[in-house]
Amino acid sequence: MPLVFRFAARSDVGRVRSKNDDSAYAGLHLAVVADGMGGHVGGDVASASTVLDLAPLDASGYASPATVLPDEIQNANLILNDLVHASPKLAGMGTTCTAMLLAGETIHVAHIGDSRAYRFKDDTFEQISVDHTFVQRLVDEGRLDPSEAESHPHKNVLMRVLGDVDASPELDISALDAAPGERWLLCSDGLTAVVPPSVIEQKLRHRADLQTVADELVELTLSGGAPDNVTVVVLEVQQAAEGESEAGTPAQLSEQALAAATPAQAGPVSASLLREDLESRPHVLVGAAELATQTGKIPIVTRRSTQKRAAALLTGAPALGDQAEGTHPPREPVPAEAGAAATASADLIEGHRAPEDSTTDGPAADPRGREGNREEDRPRRRRSVFIPVFTALLALIFAVLLLWGYLWTQTQYFVGAQDGRVAIFNGVSQRLGPIELAHLDTETEVSLEELPAYSRQRVESGLPARDLEHAQQIVDQLETSVAPDPTPSPSASPSDSASPTGSPSPSGSATTSPATPSGGDR
Repeated sequence: MPLVFRFAARSDVGRVRSKNDDSAYAGLHLAVVADGMGGHVGGDVASASTVLDLAPLDASGYASPATVLPDEIQNANLILNDLVHASPKLAGMGTTCTAMLLAGETIHVAHIGDSRAYRFKDDTFEQISVDHTFVQRLVDEGRLDPSEAESHPHKNVLMRVLGDVDASPELDISALDAAPGERWLLCSDGLTAVVPPSVIEQKLRHRADLQTVADELVELTLSGGAPDNVTVVVLEVQQAAEGESEAGTPAQLSEQALAAATPAQAGPVSASLLREDLESRPHVLVGAAELATQTGKIPIVTRRSTQKRAAALLTGAPALGDQAEGTHPPREPVPAEAGAAATASADLIEGHRAPEDSTTDGPAADPRGREGNREEDRPRRRRSVFIPVFTALLALIFAVLLLWGYLWTQTQYFVGAQDGRVAIFNGVSQRLGPIELAHLDTETEVSLEELPAYSRQRVESGLPARDLEHAQQIVDQLETSVAPDPTPSPSASPSDSASPTGSPSPSGSATTSPATPSGGDR
């Protein structure tokens, strides 16, 4: 008899986080755990998109099962890139992904990130996945002891994830023989950060009920503080019941799903299509992916990715000839009404329209018609009007600031030089490009050459004044510092000086001889 998974799962937001960024799916042939990252913006979108894109792989009869899982994970990564291009606010989002596909008697495992896969088989418990973290790289290189890894400050730094950081991420791929009775556990790092592997082993070893194992591990995490979201998927390989592993027929679409061509029903129909596909086979869906299907916010974008997904969900057939041979098992031909629903649902996105793909043939290919185009054009017109208005407002503010600055300069005065003389200027001694910010107010008679060297240098560089009166005071002070012109002192020539009549007396005093009148007595 063929082998299938028996499964149980549980996810919890934890004690600290405000929303659940984990997603998980488990079915008869497929199990996936994804731990989203990207903060409050896109962690839940990344994990939900990845899990919901992989969910249709839950089937048997693949021609090349070894390539199905890694190929679809790469496609899920491209869808994350489409999401970011359609909504730039999601930039930087990403997710881990640990997935298992049971094909015949082989389990194919694809892994990226730090979510983990444990196996309990033949009384041996082991970790199958390898963490793609900075700390694990240090351990592998022998630069860090494994006992120190859990306490390392950078233990949560991821080296490999799905997301817009890498167009072709490197996956760890392995294939292991499956045997009835072996058990597997997939989990996000929210579990292993609190619960040690030895406790996980004990639960897998001694608990018979799979749901009990998942519940007890989540409760242990919550009691330990649960600083992160925690998600657990527990699997047991068993022989399938009669007819249980046969490839199912396409889901019968409801009238609501077939009404996808009606634009008003776009959002709800997108969610209903996925719910109908999931309900067509045994499965459990938890975390952000479950919330997405319940609320109708399915993270799908761009015409190409949505067409592929819609065709896979509705009919299990390749879309637009893009699917490689052997990726999906043979299914029944695509019904005409299902094809119409798939084409219409290709335009759906979370509350807004998807951009046109370059492969679409003209306006006739748009089922929304002209009304839909006008609805798209309205926000574009608003954006086109906003940009010039905002630019004009900035220019007006800049002009007002320039005018205010210029008017302020005209309240200032300084003393400077003009044609070799001291002058008073109104403004500031600066230039704004070709614009002079000062003009001559008063020219004085004080010559620069008459000033002392120090005063002359100060005037030439500009002496600021508080106002016009202060500027005049500075000029007065400069006038008083002007050096006076030298005045020549008079000198007596020898010819101009009168010589005394008389000769020095023996006593050193000059005596004069009186003139004796003629005819006088002696």
